[in-house]
Amino acid sequence: MDESNQMTSATSVYESLPAWAYSDTTYFRAEMEAVIRPSWQLLCHQNDLPNTGDYVTLDILNERIVAVRGKDGSIRTFHNVCRHRGSRLLEGSQGACGARIRCPYHAWTWDLEGTLVNVPYEKDFEAFDRREHGLATLPSEVFLGFIWVRLDGRSDAPGVADQFAPYLEEILPYRIDEMQPLGRVTLRPRPVNWKQIADNYVDALHIPVAHPGLSGLVGNTYGMEVKGDIHKMWGNVMETRKDSWSTRAYKRLLPEVSHLAADKQRHWVYYRLWPNVAFDIYPDQVDFMQFIPVSATETLIREVAYVLPDTRREMKAARYLNWRINREVNAEDTAIISRVQDGMASSSFTSGPLAKTEVCLLDSVRRIREALPQTMSRQKPS
Repeated sequence: MDESNQMTSATSVYESLPAWAYSDTTYFRAEMEAVIRPSWQLLCHQNDLPNTGDYVTLDILNERIVAVRGKDGSIRTFHNVCRHRGSRLLEGSQGACGARIRCPYHAWTWDLEGTLVNVPYEKDFEAFDRREHGLATLPSEVFLGFIWVRLDGRSDAPGVADQFAPYLEEILPYRIDEMQPLGRVTLRPRPVNWKQIADNYVDALHIPVAHPGLSGLVGNTYGMEVKGDIHKMWGNVMETRKDSWSTRAYKRLLPEVSHLAADKQRHWVYYRLWPNVAFDIYPDQVDFMQFIPVSATETLIREVAYVLPDTRREMKAARYLNWRINREVNAEDTAIISRVQDGMASSSFTSGPLAKTEVCLLDSVRRIREALPQTMSRQKPS
């Protein structure tokens, strides 16, 4: 018998999660409860809501969430669900609702603070108290100008600011809290498990092979580390022999940014708040990404860029080139993760070795195994 077929079902520390954890429906539900629901999720930036009544919605794990700017200027987060019959209240990814939130089903109406202010046929509801039917809230936090929420309703978990504390000093100079959205949120469906996308973004070993444009941008300056709940990768924009037209032009046109130190003028850094929220930070902009699990084999990538106002032609050109380079990288990544998702369905693959230098991937595996010990087995539990 082949020696590989005699392997025990137990995995090692330097081994990936088992293939079945990327496609099994029953396990997916358990993972959502143990990993995604307890984590902070990014809803929007405060500057996505400039005016009273502006709102942004987020649908994740059958939760409908909305952030609304009130008359007092404050942003509040609610479940985007009517307290009468459960209808979705506000439609679309973002919009403006005026001074009231009105259900399109029976016209129950709330003010922007979540207080129920109108109920048609109210006298027909026995012993009815409006105070018991305000919009349902959930824990939220503002950090770097972003509005964050927790799906599990816990208020005693570490805050987002606490989780980012190891890197706060190096992040603050970018003035992210002042940034404006560059366009609208984009949702990109991918026919893969959410971990394929999250894993790929912190897999540095594939970059020289699969991303010639990105490799040409930062050469061999890649670094990575893990501190607490943050996975960090970085590189410096430099001259290389692999330059494409886009990367050459980006390097040539990117202007100096006055609020950044000299060593950050040509620096790229990626922060992932484990498990599924990430930021790509460049001198010219910040790209936000969120990997929203839909099913065991479906994920939405939710993304948008944020920038500081800058009318210089060189900056506008650099931002366009940044977008162009990222589109090339995203197309390459889409092909990669699809190959991996398909390959994991093969009977020949159970799990694979991880290099000891892949500290972000190793940390992800450790966290999931601690939350879901069944992933220690290469074989799917019966």
